[in-house]
Amino acid sequence: MSEAKKVADWPYRWDLLLRYRMIEIIAMWEGRLTSKHLQQAFGIGRQQASKDINEYKNNIAPENLTFDSHLKGYIPSKNFKPLVTKGDINEYLHMLNSRGDLMTHFADLNIHQANTEVLSPLVRNINAAIVRPILTAARDHLRVEVEYSSLTSEKEYRNIIPHTLVYNGYRWHVRAFCEKSQSFRDFVLSRISAIFDFVGPAELAVEDDKAWCEKVRIIIQPDQRLSTHQQAVIAADYGMTNNRLEIETRGAMVQYLLQFLRVSTDTIKADPKAQQVVIENIEEIKPWLFKQ
Repeated sequence: MSEAKKVADWPYRWDLLLRYRMIEIIAMWEGRLTSKHLQQAFGIGRQQASKDINEYKNNIAPENLTFDSHLKGYIPSKNFKPLVTKGDINEYLHMLNSRGDLMTHFADLNIHQANTEVLSPLVRNINAAIVRPILTAARDHLRVEVEYSSLTSEKEYRNIIPHTLVYNGYRWHVRAFCEKSQSFRDFVLSRISAIFDFVGPAELAVEDDKAWCEKVRIIIQPDQRLSTHQQAVIAADYGMTNNRLEIETRGAMVQYLLQFLRVSTDTIKADPKAQQVVIENIEEIKPWLFKQ
């Protein structure tokens, strides 16, 4: 935690603590909090949501939130400091991914449970001041100028049109149209070092991103060099039917999914027990693989 006091030490029920955590996360990363955030996420009424916000604002973190009459919501103050969250980007991005992902933070409340251990992804160096304008640009269909570093170039200015934040199993990036390359690309959030300004309305939308909108089928099967018994074990492990598993994903996510599954597209390992699964329809998905 950012403070010495742990979440479990707060004298509140854990369902309330989840709502306070959401208040803090939304305010920190989106820059604007309203009662609707709590209403929609937790299925509570406006009166209860307002009560939760006031409790957080008055008794938990009195210096964290200020009301902005122009935005008609609460914004993080200059003295904002995370108190019931860790203040890292994964808390916000995982919450975006699924409302149910709020439950992944129950472990922080020290509830007695069966022994479990989850390997969490490394926290990348991502600043809330970078995320907020990207979210605003995506929500309001704006072009935004960023300073970006890639493996092939030094820091340079790019005008991008973002539409979606994406977690590929290892790190977070924003899917956006790049005016320099005149194509939709993935920009790693931790490599965006500065946001300069909004530079006008966007002329493209998510519907124009063919690789994002196109659904692609990936078929995997046990490596045929394995014994019948070994293939059966692999098939059961992956939940295959007739030794085949069909996975549907976006064209832009094909390579990431294969990397996540540790399935090679260009080399065959000498030991089939190391390879385990192979792609049955490799020719069909080749157009969606990254160009080397």
